[in-house]
Amino acid sequence: MNTLIGFYQDIGPALSLLVIATFLLAGAVKGVIGLGLPTIAMGLLGLAMAPAQAAALLIVPSTVTNVWQLASGGHLRALLRRLWPMLLMVFFGTLLGSAWLGISSGAWAAHALGGALLLYALVGLWLPPFSLKPGQERWLGPLCGAVTGVITAATGVFVIPAVPYLQALDLDRDERVQALGLSFTVSTVALAIGLAGQDALGGEALGASLLVLAPALLGMLFGQWLRQRISAALFKRCFFIGLGLLGAHLMVNG
Repeated sequence: MNTLIGFYQDIGPALSLLVIATFLLAGAVKGVIGLGLPTIAMGLLGLAMAPAQAAALLIVPSTVTNVWQLASGGHLRALLRRLWPMLLMVFFGTLLGSAWLGISSGAWAAHALGGALLLYALVGLWLPPFSLKPGQERWLGPLCGAVTGVITAATGVFVIPAVPYLQALDLDRDERVQALGLSFTVSTVALAIGLAGQDALGGEALGASLLVLAPALLGMLFGQWLRQRISAALFKRCFFIGLGLLGAHLMVNG
């Protein structure tokens, strides 16, 4: 039990409340639009702690919520057959990126995190819908996977360019949601291995991550309830605007 609460004793009550509030909000965003938990968590926690510390906190809630997401839909086997080249490159790209770059506690890591958040926000706001031409998926999938893996290793954010790529495939809504959950699960597992290799994911960090699973799940349930009562498109636009402002702040101030 001391391992579970030691992390929060060290960071103090104010930062502990920020962590809980962050995962409530991040879970709610994921409940509404199907993604955003690690992105919100890394962005907000990056204001107050090192990116490696923030990334360690998101491992358990991200894994559980993404497995929950990929387990529903009934398309898992077909998606694995189609997406395995991309997923394989996400995994190895993250491991190689962790060995090469890692989520350093230096100032550059916070700036890189801000840049990744700002880029994702701009893509979400301005990139028009597009579809891949026949034959492009064969080479573009592994390429997007490798780039996503390196960005994941450096920033803890695993949405660029994986999310735009998956949205460009001819998948229906249920398949797309399940594909996102599958991609995020692979990224989270690879990130956890990378953090462990950097000695940033010990027993205390895992215990601290386990304790934020409850607020993340509560937030996700609330988000799913909220999704039936608000415009998902408007919510998503507000999400990207807020994420862009947060990313710009981290880029400038680090």
